This record gives sequence, structure tokens and C-alpha cells, in this order.
Amino acid sequence: MAKATTIDPKEAAHFGGLAAEWWDPRGSSAMLHRLNPVRLRYIRAAIDAHWDGDAATFDPLAGKTALDVGCGAGLLCEPLARLGARVTGIDAAPENAAAAAAHAAAGGLDIHYLAGELDTLADKRFDLVTAMEVIEHVTDPAGFVAGLVEALAPGGLLILSTPNRTSLSKLALVGVAEATGMIPRGTHDWDKFLTPEDLTALLKDAGMRVTDVTGLAFSPAKGFVLGEDRRLNYLVTAVRA
Repeated sequence: MAKATTIDPKEAAHFGGLAAEWWDPRGSSAMLHRLNPVRLRYIRAAIDAHWDGDAATFDPLAGKTALDVGCGAGLLCEPLARLGARVTGIDAAPENAAAAAAHAAAGGLDIHYLAGELDTLADKRFDLVTAMEVIEHVTDPAGFVAGLVEALAPGGLLILSTPNRTSLSKLALVGVAEATGMIPRGTHDWDKFLTPEDLTALLKDAGMRVTDVTGLAFSPAKGFVLGEDRRLNYLVTAVRA
């Protein structure tokens, strides 16, 4: 695994301090609970497309391994496990990894959780690697992407999501969401947001080929929706070039 440190201790401490509330849909992670079903729809479609799966099956990841980087308390790891994967979650904050492990055990799910850098995984490789709303919090985005790619098994699938660096995201995520308490204050640094072009370039430099970029927008009538509007947030799928 890549040895470069990408964890920002202040970011780890910020999110670790929220560990006890991750699973409360009305708590500090309420926004993530609203985002999760939409992200899962995207991930499921990407899985089916990549492995030529049947959208009607309940376990499209049966026999496959999955790694969620920046897993928090396991909001994505648990659905991936229910889709059939052998799941590993890793997070910069030990408090989050502990909360995730406790929640998975209470639900009877066998998920392996770790705290620390990606090199904690040694030489393990995974069929699916995900990093949802993480890259905007690291100290070295290029090094972080290199670590994700190194963790990917041959023929594997990499999926990321992150806010776009636009005037809309600055207003909505920093100006409104944090100011009103929808997101805990200090969660975002707009200057660290990446545009789709930024992230595509990082993935290309790491030997990946982007196969899809889909916007994640907010509709007052429908909530979070997938589509062409990438101004707020977006998801990226990539495979080895």
C-alpha cells in the first residue's frame, strides 16, 4: 500500500467526535442517512453494469470482496454486506471503527473494521473499493487516489463521491447547511473540493479510466436525485485503464 500519510488529524478528530450519533437518522449524520439510499442505487447499477449482473438478484456481490474507505460508522458497509460482499471498512478515526463494529455485531453482520491509513491493509486487494465523501477531507488527494487504486484487485471497480467546487456547493454545503446545523460546523473546507475534471485527472494519473460521472443534486420535491446536474455533488466510477 502507498505509505504517504493522507489523514488530516483535525478531520479525523472532527468525525470521530460524531461517532456516537452516526446511526441516528435525526442526529449529526442525518444528511448522510438521506444520501445513502441514492448512493446505493448508483453503486448497485454500477455493480450490475461492471459484472454484467442481474438487477433482480439480491446478492450481486456474492463471492466478492469490498472495501469502504472513510467508512464512518458503517452506513455503507452494512448494505454492501447485505448485497453479498465480504466487507472491510477503514476509517481515520478509531471511534468510528469501534462504533461501526459494535453496530454490525448487533445486527449479526460479519464486517471487518480497521482504523488508520490504507497501508494498514498490507497487501489485500478488493473487487470493489468505495470512498464516499472522503477525498475532500484528506491532506494529499493524489496520494489518497493512489492508495485506493493500489487496494483494487485486477478487474475491480472503484467508486467515489465528493462535492463539486462550485458557487452552489459553497452556498449550500458551507453557507446554509453548516450555518443552520444541517451539517456539523467545520465539516467542509470548500477550497479542498474537487471538480469532476480534477478528480478525473487524478484517476488518470493513477492508471484508471473513468467510465461514468453522474451528478447528485437536491430537489425540494424529491430530495436527493441522480442526474446530469453536477454542481452540488457527483459520483465517479472508474476501472483500470
